Amino acid sequence: MNEQKNKKTAGIVAGVVLGMVALSFLSVPAYRAFCQVTGWGGTTQRAEAASDRTLAREITVRFDGTVSQGLAWRFEPEQLSQTLHIGETGLAFYEAENLSDQPVSGRASFNVSPAKAGIYFRKIECFCFTEQTLQPGEKVSMPVTYFVDPGLADDTNLAEVETITLAYTFFAYDTGPAATSVAGRP
Repeated sequence: MNEQKNKKTAGIVAGVVLGMVALSFLSVPAYRAFCQVTGWGGTTQRAEAASDRTLAREITVRFDGTVSQGLAWRFEPEQLSQTLHIGETGLAFYEAENLSDQPVSGRASFNVSPAKAGIYFRKIECFCFTEQTLQPGEKVSMPVTYFVDPGLADDTNLAEVETITLAYTFFAYDTGPAATSVAGRP
């Protein structure tokens, strides 16, 4: 009887451990999906097309760009800001340069501030949707096409927002031995 009880307990414990491991693997994609749907933490939204209406209210979009430690790139916005009407499509450019003597791949993470505006910041096209590979010494201009959803004007929590900052950070994207050695990893 005791042996049967021990087997049942061991089975329950194993099931709990397996469930916890499965949840740990699912937590990152689930969190990413949650942020994408809700705009949590300044996560921007994707749009298939431009807005169908433009408002008289203007908003200024500031641009920021940084590179994570260990990525041998220079990355910065080509313009400091743009002022657009809410709903108007904007086109901004960031310049990236590979400072190493090897091909290097990077991937950009992004957010906006104030974070509560993330749900209304829509990107139609962006270099951040995929990894970018730059050849040794290569310099590129990377576009982002965006608009601020007119729904922002109806949100009383955002009535005071006149400026939104779009920020990107590029991280090494491991695509092979060259990428990992440039990123400073073994």
